[in-house]
Amino acid sequence: MKKRPLFYSLLLGLALFANCSSNQTDSSTTQANEKLRAPAYPLITHDPYFSLWSFGDTLNEQQTKHWTGADQALIALAQVDGEIYQLAGKPLSVIDEVVPTAQKESYNVQYTYQEPEQGWEQANFSDQSWKQGSAPFGDGSGDNPVKPASLYDKEIWYRRTFDFSETAREDLKLLISHDDAVEVFLNGELIYEDAEFILDYTQKEIPANGLQALKSGENVLAVHCRNDRGGAFIDVGIIHERKLIETQLAKQQSVNLTATQTAYTFQAGEVALDLTFTSPLLMDQLEVLARPASYVTFNVKSADNKAHDVKLWLALSGTIGTDKPNQEVQTAVETTDGLLIQSVGTTAQQLLGKKGDNVRIDWGKAYLAVDAESAVKPLPHKINDLVAAIADQEGTSANATTGSAADVMIGVEMDLGDVSSPTSSHVTLAYDDEYSVQYFGKNLRPWWNRDGKSSGPAMLKAAQDDYSRLMADCKKFDEQLFADAEKAGGKKYAELCELAYRQAIAAHKMVANTNGDLFFFSKENFSNGSIGTVDITYPSSPLFLLYNTELAKGLLRFIFEYAESGRWKKPFPAHDVGTYPLANGQTYGEDMPVEEAGNMLIVTAAVAVRDGNADFANKHWETLTTWTDYLKKDGLDPANQLCTDDFAGHLARNANLSMKAIMGVAAYAKLAEMLGKEEEARESFATARDMAKQWMELADNGDHYTLAFGQQDTWSQKYNLIWDKLLKLDIFPKEVVEKEIAYYKTKQETYGLPLDSRKTYTKSDWVLWTATLADDADFQTFVDPIWKYANETSDRAPISDWHETTDAKVMNFRARAVVGGYFIKMLEKDMN
Repeated sequence: MKKRPLFYSLLLGLALFANCSSNQTDSSTTQANEKLRAPAYPLITHDPYFSLWSFGDTLNEQQTKHWTGADQALIALAQVDGEIYQLAGKPLSVIDEVVPTAQKESYNVQYTYQEPEQGWEQANFSDQSWKQGSAPFGDGSGDNPVKPASLYDKEIWYRRTFDFSETAREDLKLLISHDDAVEVFLNGELIYEDAEFILDYTQKEIPANGLQALKSGENVLAVHCRNDRGGAFIDVGIIHERKLIETQLAKQQSVNLTATQTAYTFQAGEVALDLTFTSPLLMDQLEVLARPASYVTFNVKSADNKAHDVKLWLALSGTIGTDKPNQEVQTAVETTDGLLIQSVGTTAQQLLGKKGDNVRIDWGKAYLAVDAESAVKPLPHKINDLVAAIADQEGTSANATTGSAADVMIGVEMDLGDVSSPTSSHVTLAYDDEYSVQYFGKNLRPWWNRDGKSSGPAMLKAAQDDYSRLMADCKKFDEQLFADAEKAGGKKYAELCELAYRQAIAAHKMVANTNGDLFFFSKENFSNGSIGTVDITYPSSPLFLLYNTELAKGLLRFIFEYAESGRWKKPFPAHDVGTYPLANGQTYGEDMPVEEAGNMLIVTAAVAVRDGNADFANKHWETLTTWTDYLKKDGLDPANQLCTDDFAGHLARNANLSMKAIMGVAAYAKLAEMLGKEEEARESFATARDMAKQWMELADNGDHYTLAFGQQDTWSQKYNLIWDKLLKLDIFPKEVVEKEIAYYKTKQETYGLPLDSRKTYTKSDWVLWTATLADDADFQTFVDPIWKYANETSDRAPISDWHETTDAKVMNFRARAVVGGYFIKMLEKDMN
C-alpha cells in the first residue's frame, strides 16, 4: 500500500437500464461493441519521471499532466485557412495571483488550534484573540509541497484578510493544497470542501455564491483543515487565469488506445487531422525500449478535396523538467545532424537530489526535435513571445532563455502550406536524465547510455532515423498483442491489456549496474515511492515473463545482490532497496518475511521455466536455499505480519500468504529439478505437498476456504495458487480451485470480486489472477466487471489497481506497475 487509504463520502451513481427485454438485448449488443473508455490516456510514457497523460476523454479540454496529476502542458494547435484550432491541451494562458499562495513567499494570518466560536467564518468575526503567524501551515513531512512556515499537525482554523480590485470574476479560481479534510469560506460563504487530501496545488472552481460574496475592498478567506492520518498541510489562494490567445476547439471525433499508441482524430475547419502519440516500448528491442524518446505524429488531409492552408504548432512546457512549476529553467536551441533541437532543464541541476512518491524530476533535460527544413522553425521560448509568434505579431526569436518553468515553453512551427492530398509531419520528444538511480552510493546511468558515450542529441538522431521502422513495428506489435489477448480471454480482456501495457512498463527505469548487469527498477507510484519493491515485482511479473525474461531478471538482480553483499542479513528478502530514485537500502518501515521470500522464489522459478534452463537461479542457489528454509520453518502458519495487501493491515495465519509459502517451496523444488539436484527436488516437493495437505485442513470452511486459519465464515481470493497451474507443480488437488471459484461466483459485486470478506474493495490485478485460475468458461465472469470498472470509474487518472467494487471509486494508488499482472492469462496460454 503504503501511503494511506482514501475513504469517500460520495457514491458514484450507477447507470439505469431499461426494463424491457428488447432494450436489454440492444444494450447487450451495444456493450459488446463498445470500446473501452480509459480512465486516462497515455501520451508519452517511458519511466516514472517522463510520463505524460491526458486525464479525460477529450484531448483539448484539459491540460496534459504527469501521472501524479501535476500539470505538464503539451500544446498542439492547427491553423486552417487563417483560423486557429486547439488540438491538445488548454488554450495558452498565464496565471495572475489575486490572493497569492505561499509557493513564493509566506503571508500572515490569524489562527487557532482550538475549535472557535460559531460564526468564525464570517467576515465580521473578531479574531483578535487568535494567534498571529505565517502561512503555509504543515508538519514538514515529505508530502508537504513547500516548506511550512508554521506548525500544523492535527487541526487548524485560520483567517486571512485581503483586498480585492474588480477583475473578471467568472475566471477566478481557488489554488489549494490540503492534507487532509478542508473547508474554505469566502466572506462567510462555503466555497470549497473536501474530506480527502490534495498534495499538489490544484485549481478548483469558485461557486456562484462565492463569486457573489466577493466585494471590492477588504475580504476574508476563512479556512479549516483537519489531519486525519499521515502528513498535514494547508495553503489556499485565489488566481485569475488569463487567456493569451483565442482558439477554437477542433472537433475530436475519436480516440483509439493500443498497446504503444494513442491516436486522436479531429475535424478542424475543412481539414481532417490525426494526432498520434507513440512510445515505442517494444520489449524484443531492449535498446529501443530503454531509449526515452516518443513520437508525436500529425497526419493531415483535406476533408472536401480542396486545398487548404495549414500550419501546425507543438510546444512543451518547461515544467516537463521540474518538480515545481516555479523552478527556474534554461532553454537551448541548436541545429545538428539535420535536426532542429530544443531543450529545457533546471538551472540548479541537483542530480538525484530528491526522493519520494509525489515528486517529479528536476535534473537532466527534456528535448524536442524535428527535421531541420525551411518550413520548420522554433518558437520563442517565453510564453508571451510564443503567443505573439503564433498570432503573427512581432515576437522575439527562439534564443536560449531563462525563466520560471511555467512561463517557458519549447516548441516548433511546421508550415505545411496548401494541403490537398494527405501529408504527415512528426516531432520527437525525449528526456536525458544523465544518471537515473543511486545504488548504494553509486550513481547509475540509464541503460541506453550505459557507457556514458552518447548524448541527448545523439539519442534524438537515432530515434529520428528509426521513425519509419518503429512506427511499422509498433503497428504490427499492437495488432498482435490485441489478437493474442483476445484469443486468450476475449475482447474486453484484450482492451484491459492494451490499457495496462504502457503504464506497467513506464513505472520502471532500466539502468546499468557498475558491472554491466541490467537493473529494472520499479517505483511504487502513489503507494509510498519505494524503489525495487519485491511485492511490486511479483504482481507485475507476468508481462515481463511473457515478453522478455531479461527484464524479469532485471527486477530480481538487485534484491539478490543486496542479500549476497552482506548488507541485508535476514533469512528472507528485503521489501525494497530504498525510496525512488535512491536505492541505498530498504526504507519501508516493516519487513514482509513470508511475502517476499515466496515472491522471489516463485518469480525466479518462472524465469527458469520460460528460459528453459535454471542458469540464473543457479548463480543464487545458496540465497534461494536460505529463503526456502525460512518458508519451510515459518511459512505454513504465518505469524501476525503484513503481506502485499498491507493496506488491509496485519493478519496472522493468513491462508493466502501460507499458500504463497507453499508455492515458494514448490518453486524451489522445480528449480532443483531443473538443475539436476534430485534429492533437494524430491525433499522440497514432498514438503510442499505435505504443507498443502495441512493447509486444506487448517483453512477448511465447508464450501470454501477461510481468510485466515481458525477464522470461520471468512474468505479471500487465493490468487497465489495460480503458480501451481502455470509452473505445473501439481501441489494442490483440483478440488481446491473448483471449490474456491464456485464460492467466488457468489460474492461478485458490480465492479468486481472483493479481495476478501473484510471489505468490498478489490485489487484488479489479483482478480485477473483469480480469473485465470478458473476454466476458460468462467474467466470472463470475473474479467467483465473489471472492464466495467475501468470504463465507468469517475476517477480520471492512470488506472488504479485498488478500487471499490460497489461504486467503482478509486481507493488509492495510481499508474502502478502491478497492472502488468493483467497479462497473467496471456502468460498462462503461452505456457500451456
